[in-house]
Amino acid sequence: MKIGETGPMKEVLDFLSDLRVHNDREWFESNRSRYEGARRKFLAFTEGLIAGIGSFDPEVRELTAKDCTYRIYRDIRFSANKDPYKTYMGAYVCRGGRKSGFAGYYFHLEPFDSEAKTGCFLVAGLYMPESDVVKSVREEIFEDGAGFVRDVGKAREFRFSFAGALCRIPAGYPADSPYADYLKMKDFCLECPLSEQEIASADLLERTVDRFRGARPFLMRLNRAVEYAYELRADR
Repeated sequence: MKIGETGPMKEVLDFLSDLRVHNDREWFESNRSRYEGARRKFLAFTEGLIAGIGSFDPEVRELTAKDCTYRIYRDIRFSANKDPYKTYMGAYVCRGGRKSGFAGYYFHLEPFDSEAKTGCFLVAGLYMPESDVVKSVREEIFEDGAGFVRDVGKAREFRFSFAGALCRIPAGYPADSPYADYLKMKDFCLECPLSEQEIASADLLERTVDRFRGARPFLMRLNRAVEYAYELRADR
């Protein structure tokens, strides 16, 4: 790309911004060609993301964009919000694909809105893992908290998210543990916000891959705990 040109995610984000204002089937159908164009660009970006991450994480090399992305249609059957479409696009690159339960790399594209607290960001980690996986990760932290914190620090542009922590340390762990804040967690995620300027930049893909590279040791540690939990399930 020439200097001054914007990257493809800017066009995708523009579509999502318009969809947020006109979230109904009539508008969507009349703008379906725009959606299909935005979807193609996002899938191509995801393929590039998989290839880039695969350069340092061999466990994701065989994935396709379909393994890592989500439908734009919302399930409104049991929701008070009857908007038919999601106003974001996301790609979750992890061993076995997005439904595997393994820790991975997530790219989130959503219109910026300071009041609604939405925007674009990266996440590396485990979100809403099952209870036996949570227990396994906590055991990992308890046995090697220093190593856990060290791996968190290797992802230099990320910060550990302490949102949704338990009020008290779980039973079975010492209340005075220096790693108590981590042991209280139900999710184990590193977060990195993305600015509008970064989303529009031509080198967004390269910068995203480079940031995720630093999170690899943290994810390896989490996935060791996931594997252990899965092995215990198989033995039952």
